Amino acid sequence: MKQPLGRDAEKEAFGLVEIRLSRLHQLFNSFDPSPFLEKDLDKDAEEYIVGSADEFPLPKPLKLVIELPADQLPFAEASNLPQAIHNYFTYRFHASVRQLRFLFREGRIALTIGLLFLFACVSVRQVAFAFGPGTMPQIAGEGLLILGWVAMWRPLQIFLYEWWPVRHNRRLYAKLSTIPVEIRIAVALP
Repeated sequence: MKQPLGRDAEKEAFGLVEIRLSRLHQLFNSFDPSPFLEKDLDKDAEEYIVGSADEFPLPKPLKLVIELPADQLPFAEASNLPQAIHNYFTYRFHASVRQLRFLFREGRIALTIGLLFLFACVSVRQVAFAFGPGTMPQIAGEGLLILGWVAMWRPLQIFLYEWWPVRHNRRLYAKLSTIPVEIRIAVALP
C-alpha cells in the first residue's frame, strides 16, 4: 500500500492547486442543465484553477486538492468528481485546438488579402510615378506604399504574437484534463 505523502513532501512532488469549498455545487455552474459529468465549472472556480496551475512550469506535475466539509464528502465521492473535472478541461482543450485552427485560418486569409492589397498599392504607386517627378506623385506613391504595408499588420500580428497564448492554454488544458484530483475533509481554521 502506498503511504500518503506528508504536506511538505507533497508540495515538493506536485504543484498543488488547492481549493476550499463549503458545498460541492460551488465548483460548478449552477445554470448549466447538463448531467453532472458534463457540467461546466463555475467561471470563478475555473479561473482560480487555471490561474493557480499557470503559476507552475508546464513540466511540473500538478495535483488538484478539493477541501470539503465532512458532510459533503459522500456526495463528492459518489458523483465521480475527478471525471467531471477531467471532462470539462478536455472540452476546453478541444475548444482551444479549434480556436488555434481558426486563428491560423484567419491569418492565412488576412495574409492573402494583405499581399493582394500590397501588390495593388505598389502597382498603383508605379503608375503615380509614371506622371513624372513632382511633389504630388511622390506623396501619393509613398502614401500607397505605407498603406500597403499597413494592410500586412493583421497577418503579422497573428503569425508573430496572437497564437502563442492560445497554444499555451491548449497545453495547460491538456495537462488539467488529466490532473489527479484528491478530495479531502476541510480542516477547520483556527
